[in-house]
Amino acid sequence: MPGQIVFIAHVVTEVLNEGFLPAARALGLDPVIVTDLAAEHRRHFAEEDLQAYPDLILSCDVFNPLAVIETLQEAGIAPAAVFSHSDHLQTTTALVAQYFGLPGKDWQVCYRAKNKAAMRAYLAAAGAEPFWYRLVTAQDQLDAALADCPWPCVVKPREGVASLDVSLVRSAQELRDCCSRLWARQPGQPLLIEEYLEGPLCTLETLGDGERFEVLGGFRVELSEPPHFIEQAAHWGLELDERELQQMAGTLRDFGIGFGSCHSEFVLTERGPRLIEINYRTIGDGREFLLAETLGLPLFERVLQLHLGESLPALDLSDTRLLIHYVLATESGRLEQVPGPRRERWGQGFVDFQPLRRAGDRLELSHSNKDYLGVIRAAGDSLAELQERTAQLLAGLSWEVRA
Repeated sequence: MPGQIVFIAHVVTEVLNEGFLPAARALGLDPVIVTDLAAEHRRHFAEEDLQAYPDLILSCDVFNPLAVIETLQEAGIAPAAVFSHSDHLQTTTALVAQYFGLPGKDWQVCYRAKNKAAMRAYLAAAGAEPFWYRLVTAQDQLDAALADCPWPCVVKPREGVASLDVSLVRSAQELRDCCSRLWARQPGQPLLIEEYLEGPLCTLETLGDGERFEVLGGFRVELSEPPHFIEQAAHWGLELDERELQQMAGTLRDFGIGFGSCHSEFVLTERGPRLIEINYRTIGDGREFLLAETLGLPLFERVLQLHLGESLPALDLSDTRLLIHYVLATESGRLEQVPGPRRERWGQGFVDFQPLRRAGDRLELSHSNKDYLGVIRAAGDSLAELQERTAQLLAGLSWEVRA
């Protein structure tokens, strides 16, 4: 379907520039980027050698859907589709798509998926299994929450991403100290305190066209030791029985998830899968590119086709084993040396490495996914072989950090 597709973006991202932009061109679409960081996007496209470039970059406050609508109207753009990969911009994107009469997500579902307190409130009202949580923005609310807070518990920003500022706390004093640190940096920041769910973490990756809703699969995730929750590695394959899988998918459907791409996270507790969070967009941190290359599914094109109003076709996915491993910074400082990208192939498999930081970058440890230095991805027939080859490749990588 020819026409213009509008990408609503904040920061410059690899997934837009090397995933969705080339996909839009492959579908015969003319891409337009609307962003509040137009200078950064223009600089990136001027400096990088990429497969695809936007026709136009427009500047406006992308967190205000009315500003986006007015910007498009003033530019004379009647889009064929409106899309964003950003966690922060799904509600804006849904409202803009609705204004132009285009296929899109329900903005209310986008809002309550992003706002973790709204998600918990909606699940409670819908009769989900009881789950303790409190939203606090000030000391008096924290004092009230301490009256019945279960220990240990988890503190997280209400609209946080990438495990940033998420901590496990085991006592009232630790909870007070954690909230005080976060409020010293951002006074009045809404913080969600919730009960800690013990068990393995897994993801569920889904696609939907508003009527059909399909599960692509999911990753089993390896986390860092508490008090932080940094994703260190993951392998593709849930290894769940059908009842557990249907329970997870049913939770998402009941929440209102059903259009486009969705990445959600569950903890596999002794009582069954429990929802941790919903990211109403495609999975990130390099796993989207791994899935696009190995599943036998043109992932980026398929997601955009849903936003063009096309039905979700029957999916015939490969059963390849996948592994991803993240290299984490362990100290703050200036990166002096960074290993280059590399790929090794064998038979039907491969293992590769991509640096995520450049020499000269300044590192400030955040104890989150923002600390990734690079990513190793592997695909093949045997998980054990992938683990062995990943370890071998990792042993040959080195970084130099100067304080």
